[in-house]
Amino acid sequence: MKKVLTIAGSDSSGGAGVQADLKTMLANGVYGMSAITALTAQNTQGVRMVQEATPEFLAADAVFEDIRPDAVKVGMVASPALIHVIADKLKAYKAEHVVVDPVMVATSGAKLLVDEAIEVLVQELFPLAEVITPNIPELSVLTGAEIADEFAFEQAAKKLAAEAKVNVLAKGGHFAGDASDLLVLAGGEGEQWYRGTRVANPNTHGTGCTLSSAIAANLAKGFDLDESIGRAKSYLFGALLAKMDLGKGNGPVDHGWNLHGDFFEN
Repeated sequence: MKKVLTIAGSDSSGGAGVQADLKTMLANGVYGMSAITALTAQNTQGVRMVQEATPEFLAADAVFEDIRPDAVKVGMVASPALIHVIADKLKAYKAEHVVVDPVMVATSGAKLLVDEAIEVLVQELFPLAEVITPNIPELSVLTGAEIADEFAFEQAAKKLAAEAKVNVLAKGGHFAGDASDLLVLAGGEGEQWYRGTRVANPNTHGTGCTLSSAIAANLAKGFDLDESIGRAKSYLFGALLAKMDLGKGNGPVDHGWNLHGDFFEN
């Protein structure tokens, strides 16, 4: 069995963060492991409190020393000190198939990272990634571009791929209409659209975590980047289409929509 490590924050409501990552990995046929960057107290209506892990605690993680991951997903990391630790560890262990989901903008539009942390993320983690997966607000922060239409979206993705020299999967889910994403290869040397149908489902908490984890799972299993993205989008589409409805706010998707078996059925 292939193994994938998620380095991200914990979501107590189970819809995003490490919890979403581990559910996604199980549903995509890989063994999931975790290194926690922060604890959150939250539900579908909002975040109550965040407690960051210390750099010393994160550095003490022993996963690589025992069960070497075949891929790594990096999610929410709020401070430069933690980003330094992650980058140092990934380089020391020569980690493969690193997927970075640059969680930097809240649903409300508020920036979750200070400028210093964003700079460290770009300089230290992006060069280690096989692909990064910014949404439109994050792409705007990373490029300084105002993104109001698909043309501006495409130009911003090309700019980031060229300047950061990293494969960029720009997620277009914040646009009205369809749900299409754009992959631009490092240095702007090629691009691929992944067209998708928007699902009429108001419960989208954790979709970014879910997509990036599914990509990492498929890379771990040996699929190339193009097919890994396509498979991940199909999985997320099914999770949205299941239309699970939990909580009073922006609820989670159904990560187990395609699981079957004697112990799964009610």
